Order: sequence, then structure tokens, then C-alpha cells
Amino acid sequence: MKLKLDEQGHVVVQEGKPVYTHDDGKDVPFDAPSAVSKITALNSEAKGHREAKEAAEARAKAFEGIEDPEKARAALATVANLDAGQLVQAGKVEEVKAAAIAATEEKFKAQVSTLTDQVKAVTAERDTTTGILYQEKIGGAFGRSKFVSDKIAVPPDMLQNTFGKAFKVEDGKVVAYGDDGNKIYSRTRPGELADFDEALESLVERYPHRENILKSSGATGGGAKGGGNGGGAKSLPRAAFDALDPAAKAAHARSGGTVTD
Repeated sequence: MKLKLDEQGHVVVQEGKPVYTHDDGKDVPFDAPSAVSKITALNSEAKGHREAKEAAEARAKAFEGIEDPEKARAALATVANLDAGQLVQAGKVEEVKAAAIAATEEKFKAQVSTLTDQVKAVTAERDTTTGILYQEKIGGAFGRSKFVSDKIAVPPDMLQNTFGKAFKVEDGKVVAYGDDGNKIYSRTRPGELADFDEALESLVERYPHRENILKSSGATGGGAKGGGNGGGAKSLPRAAFDALDPAAKAAHARSGGTVTD
């Protein structure tokens, strides 16, 4: 990115912040204090990682000279089998241990089975609750989004079928991931994750069929793009419709949308 200058060669300032032009042509004000604060925090985090590594290396020195960990464990097991100063055959001790474990397992078999069933029930309940939370957090975000309301021509549930997989709920917050598997960060707040609308706008900008889901700009004539019926068009070209997954196609049909060849 590069610093944006006006016609007189002066730096363009927006809300007290210098404006930079990114490689994709988008102008974004740079919040220097926020960036410095984030860099300081990252340096502190890196220092913590370095100190932890040094501590681990110091602990590892205590085991220098041990070439075969398995033999070391076997030696410790042999020492553990010493009873009143007499060495008992390791095989016999292991046999006794195995018998004791088997007897204990048989005794508590019913309790273990009950606990297993309870764990399954709790897990199923957790998964259900997680699904409800996901739908509320992510589905609700699509429904309440100002970007969707102002810029998108297709219904929110259809948009969610296409882009919903890019969002996850982490620590109670909605987090977006790009096609590269990395979290999407804000352009206006350096070092911070993008909020829902900013992340969704970024995903839509990279979508190859974005012209077919964005509301018409009101342009007319042969060069105008859009769904075919002004802002909020529900008509999709055949190529764009065929690119949708089955759920998105069904949502388009339920909304009364049409397909043009």
C-alpha cells in the first residue's frame, strides 16, 4: 500500500488519520496509535514465548545423557517393583496388576456404562445448544446486517448458504476466515479482527459472481449490471444460479426468484 496524496502533493487525512491506498485500490485511514499499541502487545507476547522456550530448554538439560527413554522407563519400573528390599520378577508384578485392574473394571462395569450413557446425552445436548448458538450468532448476523440490507439483492438466508461457512463462533464472538484459512482482520482497525459487516463485505468483494448478488447501482444502458429488476433484484443469470449449492438454489426458489438464460 502507499500513502495517498492530493493534487498539491499533500497527504490526504480522514478523521485525523493519514489515508493509505491498498493494492486493490481501496482507501483506508491508518490508525497509528492503535498499530503501535498492537505491535507493543505482540512484542510482549513474543517475549513470553521466548522465556517459556528458554525455561523448557533448561528443564531438558536435566535429562542429558539419556539416549534411550524406553530403557530409562523400564529401569524405573524395576525399581518401583522392589518390595522390602527384594526384587520381584517384573512379569509377576505385571500379572498381579492386570488381575487387579480386571477385577476393578468388572466391579464398576455397570457404573461405567451408566456414566457413558450420561456423557452421550450431555454431548448431544451440547451439540444441540451449539447449533442453536451458531444459528443465533451467525444467522442473526446475516439477518441484522446493514451491509446486507443496503448492498445485497438476494435474501439473507441465501447469502448465508454461500458465505456462512466462512464464519465461526469463538469465545462467544463471530469470527470470519478467508479462503486461505486465516482470520480476516480489519483494515480500519489495524491488529483487530474485522467485525461481521466488514468481513462479509471483504468476502463478497472476492466472490466471482458478486455482480449477481449486489443491488443495482441504478445504472442504465448496455453496460449496466444487476439482477434485472433494480435494487433488490431476485433474478439470477443461469451461470450464477448453477454455481450455487443446493440449499442456496432452494432458498432462491422459495423467495420467488427467477433464472434468466
